[in-house]
Amino acid sequence: MNILVVLLISLVVLAIGYLGYGRWLAKEWGIDPSRKTPAHELEDGVDYVPAKAAVLMGHHFSSIAGAGPINGPIQAAIFGWVPVLLWVLIGGVFFGGVHDFGALFASIRNKGQSIGVVISETMGQKAKRLFLVFAWMTLLLVVAAFASIVANTFGTTNAAGVAIEGANLDANLSTAMISILFIVLAIIFGFLVYRQNVAVGIATVIGCVGIVAIVALGLNWHPIAFTYNTWMYILALYILIASVTPVWILLQPRDYLSSFLLYFMIAVALISVFGAAFTGTGTTAMPAFAGFKVTGNGLFTTGTMFPALFITIACGAISGFHSLVSSGTTAKQIDNERDAMPIGYGAMLIECVVAVLSLCAVAYIWKEVNVPAEELKYASPTIVFATGLSRMLGSFTNEGVQRVIYQMLVLAVSVFCLTSLDTATRLARYMFQEFWLDKGETVKDAKGFKAVLVNPFVATAITVFLGIGLGLTGYSKIWPLFGAANQLLAALGLLAVCAWLGSIGRNNKMFFIPMCFMLVVTITSLIQTIMLRFKAGDMWSIIQGVIAVVLVVLAVDLAITGIRTLGKQAKA
Repeated sequence: MNILVVLLISLVVLAIGYLGYGRWLAKEWGIDPSRKTPAHELEDGVDYVPAKAAVLMGHHFSSIAGAGPINGPIQAAIFGWVPVLLWVLIGGVFFGGVHDFGALFASIRNKGQSIGVVISETMGQKAKRLFLVFAWMTLLLVVAAFASIVANTFGTTNAAGVAIEGANLDANLSTAMISILFIVLAIIFGFLVYRQNVAVGIATVIGCVGIVAIVALGLNWHPIAFTYNTWMYILALYILIASVTPVWILLQPRDYLSSFLLYFMIAVALISVFGAAFTGTGTTAMPAFAGFKVTGNGLFTTGTMFPALFITIACGAISGFHSLVSSGTTAKQIDNERDAMPIGYGAMLIECVVAVLSLCAVAYIWKEVNVPAEELKYASPTIVFATGLSRMLGSFTNEGVQRVIYQMLVLAVSVFCLTSLDTATRLARYMFQEFWLDKGETVKDAKGFKAVLVNPFVATAITVFLGIGLGLTGYSKIWPLFGAANQLLAALGLLAVCAWLGSIGRNNKMFFIPMCFMLVVTITSLIQTIMLRFKAGDMWSIIQGVIAVVLVVLAVDLAITGIRTLGKQAKA
């Protein structure tokens, strides 16, 4: 595998997809720059706040990225680089991009409300509630998984209570300190832009200088040292507060600033790939195709290519979580409809670039990772990603640069996980609140027990309690179920937007193949999960099996309702 050739082909394909297919979608759906957006129509200073395109792009990109486009391609690499690359490119252009852009557009045209509300307009109140339950359960898994990932990255112990030592401990403590300082920096940025009216350009320069300063400080001074469990409790308190504060205080500025870490990470990765190629180390031993059935070693996935490949590579090709971000926070902040395509469709394709770079990273150190489990030295895909790219950079620089870049890459991934974590908590709060409201009813209209349940603090507290409780069991026990639930959520998101576009007389045929394919893939995967979990017989496996059964039942019911709705539209 020549990593530079793979990267160049990917960039060309994704650019053509954006300029060609993305623009065609915008024209077919009727994007209207003169139309007033919910951020202006319903501005409340808390959730509905108009944001400049660059700031909102930072929020959206950081929120949808997380660890997904890194973990998925690396875990699926055991199938070979060709299957992974094909799914990332085809999935991103024709599945994920359509899904994210469509969800954002549908939400903008429905007062910035969630896909659940969009469903109620076309499939009825029962379908809305089924979707909200499904989405909320999936978000609990997101909160659990990403909280566990962050706690693992910050802690002095892992989820099993085993102490982390040496260089890895130093890296964890540095990452934790920098992340805390990053939150403080974001609050200062938000205050400057939204309360002192400092120009975004000037504030950005201040923010970028601040990022360099806190990174330098955190690498050399990191006195805070807590265990995995302690960090889980701290994260619980953090997301409880972060998900109910006005978006201008933390969410917008933090996500905007963290996007610069992501851009930095992409820039370093691109330089590393080009540099390694020109120094003669860019050709690897990674196979093009390794077979339809594989057995992982703890780092890689295990199973058959169908459905494992399409479940494992989530955010790098298509992810249901993206539709919740698009229709949860992003749609409430978008300043103009013309921003919907670059933010909705464009951010997904940039995430595909990250997925391709992750594939290049694992390919570069393929001989070190494609080993028996007892010989494996890499504990997570994040470490593989950082090691592969920093090693490429080291091939034409020096060990000092390689070490700093390694730390920066680990930090970047951790920041994105933290970003996705509190965004997911805010989204779960929206889902929980909307479940209890009747059509046309708002949080302010709720009376009696409903008023208690839709209270932002109550809805958030319930979500945090259950999500963190699941997360305390460890990332590895949650991720497999999250992957299938997340991709099934994508199928339902495609179905919802397809039905809505049909109801307003717009072209929705581009959704047919993606939604049918994802429904088949994900339900097949969940049925496999159910069989394996009940066969295992232990308490946690049975709980996972029960959750999988509930998700399948909800999804099938929604799919039947959606297909009937589409059938009626076709006859009309």
